[in-house]
Amino acid sequence: MAVPKEIGLRHRLPHFQHLFAGGGYAAGYYAYLWAEVLDADGFAAFAKRERLRSELAARLKAIYSAGDTRDPMELYGAFRGREPAIAALLQQRGLAEAQSG
Repeated sequence: MAVPKEIGLRHRLPHFQHLFAGGGYAAGYYAYLWAEVLDADGFAAFAKRERLRSELAARLKAIYSAGDTRDPMELYGAFRGREPAIAALLQQRGLAEAQSG
């Protein structure tokens, strides 16, 4: 894990028990991670300049202006041209190799 011996492992399996023990925490945590996927994937479009930035900005504005009138995945697909992908989040976290392995 590349953790220095001086620090040691501070998180053991019981520290994450609340994620899977029932209640709503697991759903909330999943939603948080999903939001990170959308954030990273959307930002990647601007960073890579896959389209003209003004065109991307207009597509992003369409998501916000639509509000709750259309399916969120449909809106994101119209913005990005595809469904969200986890590759950008893995890249941000230094785990891009994990996706292919």
